Formats: sequence, structure tokens, C-alpha cells
Amino acid sequence: MRTGLPKPCWSWPVDDLFEVSYEGADLAGVDEVGRGPLAGDVVAAAVILDPARPIEGLRDSKKLTEARRESLAKAIKEHAIAWSIARASVAEIDELNILHASMLAMKRAVEALAPQPGYVLVDGNRLPVWHYASEPVVKGDDRVPAIAAASILAKVQRDNELIELEARYPGYGFAKHKGYPTAAHLSALRELGVTPVHRRSFGPVRELL
Repeated sequence: MRTGLPKPCWSWPVDDLFEVSYEGADLAGVDEVGRGPLAGDVVAAAVILDPARPIEGLRDSKKLTEARRESLAKAIKEHAIAWSIARASVAEIDELNILHASMLAMKRAVEALAPQPGYVLVDGNRLPVWHYASEPVVKGDDRVPAIAAASILAKVQRDNELIELEARYPGYGFAKHKGYPTAAHLSALRELGVTPVHRRSFGPVRELL
């Protein structure tokens, strides 16, 4: 039963969609982006979609072009009942570890929603420690429209932030690799050194310190 959820427009069979028993319209999806990079914050977003204003084309942000993500992010912000973006900093990642920092970013994103959700679906197989009625959904960004929307907002936000870091720290290629450990990024680290936005708890960075 999908009462309270917008009619999705997906490019794969409806059988692949996640069926949730919650019937309210205040269903939130939450997802994070940026666990793997060597630099930058981990960014999370939470979204409550409006059943009366469905958005076509929602899916895992990694499967969309940059232009399509930007277009969908704008539509999500215009049509959703509520949306929010939050983060855990590089310092928090180094202090807590990336898993706990990701959970913290998602918790902050959901807490920032106004109105607050009645139920939360979380991408992955773990839940943050919080008071919300919720459940995890493996591959949720491909199965739940609200999680897909959160994935898109988080990725667009983080990608834009890494483009800004390119201007602050030229030579590292942040605008291209978005902080991930590509050969070019590792080479730049060896040649230019570690910046304040690099995660010191991550192996390739720690080895250079």
C-alpha cells in the first residue's frame, strides 16, 4: 500500500520499489554523500515529498548526469513539503570515524526538517541513534522516491562545495574528482601536501603526515 507516497516515475519495474506500511504523508527519506573521499565534509539531506506534486525521474544520484541532478534538485526544493541539508565536518569525521559521522549528518538533516516527519526511511542497512520511527532500506536511493530525492540534494550540495574548494586549494583537482582518491588526487597530495580539508584519519592522508 502506498498511501501518502507520490506516484513514482521510474525506469524499472514497480516490483523493485520499496513498499512501506506507513500511511502518512509526512514520510521522510534521508541519505548521505561523501563517505569515500579523502577530503571535505560528509553531507546529508532529508526530504518529505508532496504526494500531490510528484517529481518525475527521481533515482540514485550517481546514475544521473550532473545537469539532470541540478534540474531535479531545483524541482525538489520547489515541490517538496520539506527538505534540509546538513553535514558532519572533517574534524568530526576524524574524531568519530566516517560511519558515525555519516549517521550524525543524517540525524542533523532529519532534525532540521520543518515540519518534522512522522516516519523516516534511511538509505543503507543502519539507523542513526534517534527517537524517530524509522527503518533502513538497502539501496533505498533506487527504491524510495524520498531517499532518491535526498541523495540528489546531498550530491549536488557536496559537488558544488568541492568545486569551491578547488578555488581555495588550486592544484588538487577537487572540482574534478570531488575529493575521491584518484591517481591524480594522490599525486597532488604527495606533491603539494595535506590541506586543512583533508581527512587525517584516512590512510592515504595519514601516511603523508
